Amino acid sequence: MVFLISPDSFRMTCFIVGLTGGIGSGKTTVSNAFKALGVTIIDADEISHQLTRKNHPTLKLISEAFGTEYVRDGQLDRNKMRKLVFSNPAKKMLLESILHPLIKGEMDNRAKECIDPYCIFSIPLLIEGGTPRARVDRILVIDAEEELRRQWIKKRSGLTDYDIDAIFASQISQEQRLAVADDILINDSTVDLLTSKVKQLHSKYLQLARKIKQ
Repeated sequence: MVFLISPDSFRMTCFIVGLTGGIGSGKTTVSNAFKALGVTIIDADEISHQLTRKNHPTLKLISEAFGTEYVRDGQLDRNKMRKLVFSNPAKKMLLESILHPLIKGEMDNRAKECIDPYCIFSIPLLIEGGTPRARVDRILVIDAEEELRRQWIKKRSGLTDYDIDAIFASQISQEQRLAVADDILINDSTVDLLTSKVKQLHSKYLQLARKIKQ
């Protein structure tokens, strides 16, 4: 997701780690592992879903911009909208222009309330914004082979290869993400192994957060 923010806006809050990765890479599993360690997770997708839940005021803005066929009986037709935005870049930008300022504002508020040594911003499209360093102190990229990601996406959502190809095409390459990563977590084995890697990163981030406060 594209978020632009002044580099100094979060200096009075906790140390912020930006967690990102392509669809199906395992971001939710990693977020849950950090959460189990007591880390505050501020998830852009979760906030997006809250903003588009049934009868939320945001749906009126979406209906006005896209038409009533995308919002019926107070509910967003997520499948219809997904197919539209992943096949039409202009419509994707239109939806982002509505949602992203609201998501950004909510994430900002939650970060300001965080009293932990560090928190995690889970933002799937963090790098696409072009200024990720203005948003977070450190970037963690979850890396997984494309075929594994494809299998996990199908199992989780039932999307077709055509739908998955469209989503992959709409996102930057994993190479571009890795090029700006401070930390890389490779997801190619079991959840237990992934959790063990998260624990190591947790210790590392606690140390970094303490140094920032000194």
